[in-house]
Amino acid sequence: MSELRELSPGRLAWLRFRRHRLAMIAAGVLVVLYLLAMFCEFMSPYTPQQRNARAINAPPMDIRFFDAEGQFHLRPFVYDLELTINPDTWMREYEENTSIAYPIRFFARGEPYEFWGLFEADRHLFSVDPDGSGYIHWFGTDSLGRDMYSRVLYGARVSLSIGVVGVGLTLFLGVLLGGFAGYLGGMFDSAVQRMTEVLQSIPTLPLWMALSAALPAAWSPITTYFGVTIILSLFGWTTLARQVRGRLLAMREEDFVIAARLIGANDTRVIFRHMLPSFTSHIITTATLAVPAMILGETALSFLGIGLRAPVVSWGVLLQQAQNYQVIVMTPWLLLPGAFIVITVIAFNLLGDGLRDAADPYSSLREQ
Repeated sequence: MSELRELSPGRLAWLRFRRHRLAMIAAGVLVVLYLLAMFCEFMSPYTPQQRNARAINAPPMDIRFFDAEGQFHLRPFVYDLELTINPDTWMREYEENTSIAYPIRFFARGEPYEFWGLFEADRHLFSVDPDGSGYIHWFGTDSLGRDMYSRVLYGARVSLSIGVVGVGLTLFLGVLLGGFAGYLGGMFDSAVQRMTEVLQSIPTLPLWMALSAALPAAWSPITTYFGVTIILSLFGWTTLARQVRGRLLAMREEDFVIAARLIGANDTRVIFRHMLPSFTSHIITTATLAVPAMILGETALSFLGIGLRAPVVSWGVLLQQAQNYQVIVMTPWLLLPGAFIVITVIAFNLLGDGLRDAADPYSSLREQ
């Protein structure tokens, strides 16, 4: 116990966070998701708009190491899909054609793309025959024959980045307005308080829907992206602003704050250099727990058709295809973006729980 007391607060926080195994697993999952989103052009075998006319609404293809005769192959492969009509239901069904196999090649050449708009490349993590005769659809395809795995990865970049950018804007507004309101008090504090009360009294989802529907349809995809992000952030800063205001209101008469004023520090320096760092861990935890709300907000608006729109690819836009019962029954793999949303939200919540425990590293010492 004496050794723990000699450790720095940062080291204690890290040790306490490591004890939260679910938070560590969640952090690993989020790192993988964000890496997939950052390098989606390389990680996916196709571009999001590339179509395969031979695989319309095709089910996910099984990656195999053993062929139909039971022989083992070191290189994984997939079988070709053959379209048939069920004579009883007259429904389109796909069956594996075991006479045609497509070996999976890693770091293979494929459809050219622009990596982050910086340079052109055609290398993909995995693909099949470079001549285009074969295909691989790990998550199946949609009604236009577009690869769902590739579209989910491209959609991850948009949905996950909206969460981060939106929370960044929320933090900026909440810390700035809440900080000055708590430190200065007076008329400015009253104005910020009334503003937060008005915004918190308005139902969030209907207002999101109204503002999103007002976005001009002629806007470019990048402009619409930032428009939706601003709408989602517009009402998320109020809770953080109240929390920051309360903390600074209680701290502004502390000795270290008075000492900073006496040596001539201006208000901005006192707030951001001396007061805010004392509860940075709380702000980080609050931001982590706010990211899922942003992702769910974008998903809801895009699912309803009033957020991001095609050709933009996001998880909410992808879920638009699963709005009727027939699609869910016949092509359930179109719901895979929803599974990624659930995993992401749970991972952020678990990470937030771990960060909340790590934010008070001395609690374990007090318990002992």
